[in-house]
Amino acid sequence: MSKVDIKKAWVKESKFGDWFLNTDTWLVHVLRRALDDLQSLIPEDKPNKYHTILDIGSGFGHSLVELDERFSPDTIIALDVDSDVVNKADSNGKKCQAKIEFLINNAAEIELPDNSVDMIFCHQTFHHIVDQDSAIKEFYRVLKPDGCLLFAESCRRYIHSMVIRVLFRHPMHVQKTDMEYLQLLKQTGFIVAEKQISRPFLWWSREDLGIWETLTGKVEDPDSREETLINAVLYKST
Repeated sequence: MSKVDIKKAWVKESKFGDWFLNTDTWLVHVLRRALDDLQSLIPEDKPNKYHTILDIGSGFGHSLVELDERFSPDTIIALDVDSDVVNKADSNGKKCQAKIEFLINNAAEIELPDNSVDMIFCHQTFHHIVDQDSAIKEFYRVLKPDGCLLFAESCRRYIHSMVIRVLFRHPMHVQKTDMEYLQLLKQTGFIVAEKQISRPFLWWSREDLGIWETLTGKVEDPDSREETLINAVLYKST
């Protein structure tokens, strides 16, 4: 992929962002918290074995270890557009029991066959992608029928907040609300079930970092607030 293509496909994270992705705060309060929530949303009647998992935006590889321990796949395909980050993920890949295949690739043009993966994990990656319409169609294409998409994203309110604007880098013009993300997923063909959707209003996703709740014990009404995060377990139709 050329440098021009990469610039069009994705907005590179800030130096602070790269540092943060290697902290315990990220690992415990963001990554593991999201996976705990997503696992709780998987229906009991669905298969618990996923032979091939595609990790979109695998970054430094912390998610590889978590996916390996939680789902025991045979293979994890670690996709990331940033070759520098992929090179640094190898140490985490070596901790896994599963076979790890690294793929330097744009998520809007995934170099995998149709119907080739059992699960896709997309955690805090989609809001970095410029061509989100093409990316979600690619997710659907490579996923097997009845395959599972674990989708965990920051929504427009959070990405547009001042602290995130200052410390991180994102394509601001493509950010979406929780309902807009769900509409995109549904119109692509994914089965969207409300009981498999969570909207955690976590302290770190709020403009005041949860200070108002700490001082007053009050939280914004979920019926009227604009959500900051969305977690969803979705399936490709059979």
